[in-house]
Amino acid sequence: MTGQFITFEGGEGAGKTTQIALLKQRLEELGIQVILTREPGGSPGAEKIREMLLSGAARKLGPRGEAMLFAAARADHVDSVIVPALERGDWVICDRFADSTRVYQGEAGVDTQVLDLLETVAVAGTRPDLTILIDIPAEIGLSRVSARSKTDASGGPDRFESDNIATHERRRTLFLDLAKREPDRFGVVDGRHSSDHVAKEIWWIVERHFKDLFVEAGGEDIATLKEQD
Repeated sequence: MTGQFITFEGGEGAGKTTQIALLKQRLEELGIQVILTREPGGSPGAEKIREMLLSGAARKLGPRGEAMLFAAARADHVDSVIVPALERGDWVICDRFADSTRVYQGEAGVDTQVLDLLETVAVAGTRPDLTILIDIPAEIGLSRVSARSKTDASGGPDRFESDNIATHERRRTLFLDLAKREPDRFGVVDGRHSSDHVAKEIWWIVERHFKDLFVEAGGEDIATLKEQD
């Protein structure tokens, strides 16, 4: 089976981390080797840039400067982690990718042409085969972030989590707009439901999207797998 690239997108508190772990487990049960990674970060060089971005240290550079840092981190991540894994035939699941830059820095006012250029250079032709968008109202997502921060040793909301609710709602709208423009790549899931319910919806999307690939690899019939749920 050839390597496949799945990305997860969504606002703060959408539950991406939990669902990524559950999807990894499900794929591994089918004998698929899965690599988990994240953005910003995912490689040693990119993790250093992550610290600058999420701490707020890069905020003084402005949205365009932050977009450039995201692109630099992404280029290193793609070259050193994602592409080698895909070439080995592994599946890669990434917590955020280029769509997040389009949404977060796009909402902040960075010109679309600038984002297009940065993305082209950073990804070097590496695009997600499937993107799962976990959609959730900003108010609910931020309440989850607040609850998590009380038990999180990292010390509270990061640079982007701490933005106001109106900003988070605009980002939510932009994510949904991206999904509407690329329905063949995006699968949208309502993140307000229970974790188990969301996981089943995600698996159904994955089943549909990669059905032919699973069948070619000699796996179980996808319809049968669906019925088992």
